[in-house]
Amino acid sequence: MIELVRHVRLWFAPREIREEGETPDYRFSLANERTFLAWLRTALALIGGGFAVDQFLPDLRWAWRVGLALALLAAGVLCALRAVNHWVRCERAMRRGEDLPLSPFPAVLSIAVAVVAVAMIVVVLVGWAG
Repeated sequence: MIELVRHVRLWFAPREIREEGETPDYRFSLANERTFLAWLRTALALIGGGFAVDQFLPDLRWAWRVGLALALLAAGVLCALRAVNHWVRCERAMRRGEDLPLSPFPAVLSIAVAVVAVAMIVVVLVGWAG
């Protein structure tokens, strides 16, 4: 738990990250930042999709609409939090000369999006009101 708090604290203290190890080639830091921004774009798209399902599918049964919307919104929140955590972990690893961290999160996110997509296919095939 203490390690988690330390990691979260580093999200807001980039100067502390700079004090670790050696400064990597700026191109790697910029690539890390571009990856971070790509994760944020993905998070925003998921959040937008969640709101779209809720707002633009009023004829969809309430349970389906809310379930799909909440699944997309939750995936967006997790993606945004994962983005900053991954950025910090990669920056620290580059400064320390370590291997970049691996994570199962991309696979989990892909499966979650696929499950929501399959649920939406079922809704379309079965019909809105069910």
